[in-house]
Amino acid sequence: MAQWDQEYDVIVVGSGGGGLTTAVTAQGHGLRAVVVEKSDKYGGTSAVSGGGIWIPCNDDIAKTGGSDSYDEALTYLKDVIGDAVPQSRIEAYLKNGPEMLRFLAQKFGIRYSNVPKYPDYYPNRPGGKEGFRSMQPVAFDAKRLGDEFDNQRAAFAGTQLMGRIAMDQVEAHTLFSRGPGWIWLFIRLVCKYFFDFGWRLKTKRDRRQVLGQGMVSALRYAMLQNNVPLQLNTGMESLIEEDGRVVGIVVNQNGKQLRYKAHRGVVLASGGFESNQQMREQYLHTPTQVEWTAAPPINHGDGIRAGQALGARLKGMDWVWGSPTVKKPGAKQQITLFIERGMPGCVAVNAKGLRFANEAASYPDFRNAMYEDHAKGNGCIPAWLIFDATFRYKYPMGIFLPGQLEPDSRLPKDWLDKVYYRADTLEALSQKIGVDTANLLKTVEKMNGFAKTGVDTEFHKGETAIDTYYSDPSVKPNTCLGPIEKAPFYAVPMWPGEIGTKGGLDVDERARVLREDGQAIAGLYAIGNTSSAVMGNTYAGAGSTLGPAMVFGYIAVRDMAGAA
Repeated sequence: MAQWDQEYDVIVVGSGGGGLTTAVTAQGHGLRAVVVEKSDKYGGTSAVSGGGIWIPCNDDIAKTGGSDSYDEALTYLKDVIGDAVPQSRIEAYLKNGPEMLRFLAQKFGIRYSNVPKYPDYYPNRPGGKEGFRSMQPVAFDAKRLGDEFDNQRAAFAGTQLMGRIAMDQVEAHTLFSRGPGWIWLFIRLVCKYFFDFGWRLKTKRDRRQVLGQGMVSALRYAMLQNNVPLQLNTGMESLIEEDGRVVGIVVNQNGKQLRYKAHRGVVLASGGFESNQQMREQYLHTPTQVEWTAAPPINHGDGIRAGQALGARLKGMDWVWGSPTVKKPGAKQQITLFIERGMPGCVAVNAKGLRFANEAASYPDFRNAMYEDHAKGNGCIPAWLIFDATFRYKYPMGIFLPGQLEPDSRLPKDWLDKVYYRADTLEALSQKIGVDTANLLKTVEKMNGFAKTGVDTEFHKGETAIDTYYSDPSVKPNTCLGPIEKAPFYAVPMWPGEIGTKGGLDVDERARVLREDGQAIAGLYAIGNTSSAVMGNTYAGAGSTLGPAMVFGYIAVRDMAGAA
C-alpha cells in the first residue's frame, strides 16, 4: 500500500477565486479540503483582477430594478458562444450560479452585489442585457485577516486610485466617466485612505478590500474561520493515478517531495499558461510574447500538462481572454487598456495610419481585430492609440494618470519617445512612430467629422451600451467621440495581450476532466483557466472568467459529495 504524507477528501491545486471557493464549498459539505499553492502568495490572478463575476438571474437583479430570466440568459449565451461548448455545460452554469451565491452568503457570509449599469458585452444580441448580470464582491476589511493579509497577492496599482487607494467597479465607473459627484467621491476615497492613521503605520495597502482583493480576502477569511488549510510554496509535480482513478498528487513543498491522498477527488484550479512562452508558441496565434500579457508571471500550464500526462483531452487551446496591453517600465506585466479606448478624442490605427476596429469595443474583440488586421499585412502589432492634449489632460492612459493629476513633467524623462510618443504636429508624430502620414491625417480628419455629427459611419463607436459605459457623458452628441485637434499630440503602442488563456482540459457539465474518448477521468476535476472555458471563444460580460471558475468549483464539490 502506498505511503501517504497527508490525506484529505478534496485537494485543490491553486489559490485563486475558483480554488478558494472550491475549498470552502467542500468544508460546507462536510468534506476535508486543502489548497496547495506553488507561490509564496495566495490569490493567484484573481487577487489582481477586477473581481467581477457574471451571474445571470442573480437575486440582486430584482432588488435593483432589473429583470432577467433563465431563458433569456440561455438564449444570449447560445447566441454568442455558438456550438463551441455543449449546451449541458452552459445550462449547468446558469442553474448553479445563483445557487452558489446563496450558499456562500448563508454558510460563510460572503456576499456580492450586482452592478446595475454594467452591460453585457453584446447587449444588442438576443437575450443580452444593458446591466445587472455582472456582480462585485462586497468590501472587506483587511484587518479581519490579521497577519495572513501579508500573504495575499497585492493588487495591481493600475486598478487603484493613485496606485494605492481601493475603488470598486461602481466607483471606478463614476470616476473615470466623470459621472455625477465624481469630485466628491475622489475626495472621500482619498481622505478615508490617508486618515486611516493606524493602518497607514502598518502598510501602504488599503484596508478596504474591493475588486479581486475583496473576493480573495473574504474567501480566505472563511477558510481561516473554518480551519481549512492553505499551504504556500507547495507546487504540484504530478497526479497520482491508480486503476484509472486519480487518488492524489505529488507536491514539492519547500524542496521536499510529498504525497497527498485525495479520497474524493483532485480539483485543478491552477490557471492557464500565459507565462509559458513554449506553450504560447505551440497553441496561440502568432506572433505572441509572454511580455504582452497583463497577468502576473505565475501561470505556466502546470495543471493542463499534468492532466495531459494522464491522457486528458485538450480543447480551445488557442482561446484567450484577450485584451490590448501597454508596457510600463518596471512593471512585471503589461497593463490592459480597459477603459481608455472608449473615451472621446482618441483613435486607434495600424502602421498604414488606418482604423481597423471600434476603439470602444470590448477588449477581447479589439484584441482579435488587431490580429485579423495584422494578418492582412497592415502592420497592426503593435497598433497605435493616438490622442491630443485635451485627452491627455482629462483621461487616464494605462501607463499614466490624466495630465491634470500627472503631467508630462512628472513622468520619467527617458519614457518620452520610448514608452509614449509626443510631437507638436500629427505629421511629426507619424514620422516618430513609423505610421503613414497622409493616411493618419485623413483618419484624424474623418474622426473629427464623426465627433461633430456624433455618428461613426466607419465602425459605429458609441452606439451600444458597452461602448458608452466608459465614456465622458459631458461630451455631446456622442460621449465616445471627441475631436483630436489640440497640440501636442500623443501616441502609445498597444500589443495583443490577454488577462489569461482560456483553453485547457476538456471537462463536462460536472467539471470532470475528459479523456480523448470522451470518458471522465475518475477523481479529476478542472475549473477556471485550467479547463476549457464554458464561454468558448467569446466574452459574455464582465466576470465571465471568475464567475464560471467559482460556479464550477461549487459544482465539482457537489459532485464529489453526491449532492448534485
